[in-house]
Amino acid sequence: ARALAEFLFDDEDAMVRIDMSEYMERHSVARLIGAPPGYVGYEEGGQLTEAVRRRPYSVILFDEIEKAHSDVFNLLLQILDDGRLTDSQGRVVGFRNSVIIMTSNIGSPLILEHAERMRAPETRVEVETAVLAETRRVFRPEFLNRVDEIIVFRPLAMDDLKRIVELQLRRLEAMLAERKLTIVVDEEAKELIAEEGYDPAYGARPLKRAIQRLIQNPLAIRLLEGEFEEGARIHVLREPGSRQLTFRQVDSDPGETAAVA
Repeated sequence: ARALAEFLFDDEDAMVRIDMSEYMERHSVARLIGAPPGYVGYEEGGQLTEAVRRRPYSVILFDEIEKAHSDVFNLLLQILDDGRLTDSQGRVVGFRNSVIIMTSNIGSPLILEHAERMRAPETRVEVETAVLAETRRVFRPEFLNRVDEIIVFRPLAMDDLKRIVELQLRRLEAMLAERKLTIVVDEEAKELIAEEGYDPAYGARPLKRAIQRLIQNPLAIRLLEGEFEEGARIHVLREPGSRQLTFRQVDSDPGETAAVA
């Protein structure tokens, strides 16, 4: 969702994330559009309507939509059908400039069961058909009829993880650039990060923890200890046969390096 927000609106923060596990009770629906008159929080506005009213050009992510109460789907029907919603204060909020994404874990056990064979076209079609059938069983027809597209994702493969490593390292490079530091991670180190963060059942989340454990935490300690000076160029290497990474500062003379264990 953040990548889509950055692509469409040139800002990854142009996103509203609503965790639908917080809207499992009927009374929690009011939090989306605001509390009724006379109730606590009436003047604050709704979590959804206020966010879109202030920033109409945004990506709206409803995470784990299957957990929401049925009354929430009544609100979504109005948004998907009319492109607008009236909050508790009577203000009409338009959604015509927003992109709505809804995620669900429906069918995920079936996808994981056939994860190794999902790259085969026949297996992929078979699994997608079963997942879509389960989707039709869980959601009401009038809701599904207003959804433009339903996409079934396959589990991430190792090649996918390597591309995600590249994206995550770019963010780290941007953070270090603010301190006038440059980091270069060699290919063997990237492969180690992908291996440590690979788990088909959990997607890309372990990858972020692997980067934090293998690079960010050790690098932060070295920066606090003053081992790298401002303007330093840091190479991150994987030693042969090791599951750890080595950090080396490259001096102004390319042929001269100072190893940091």
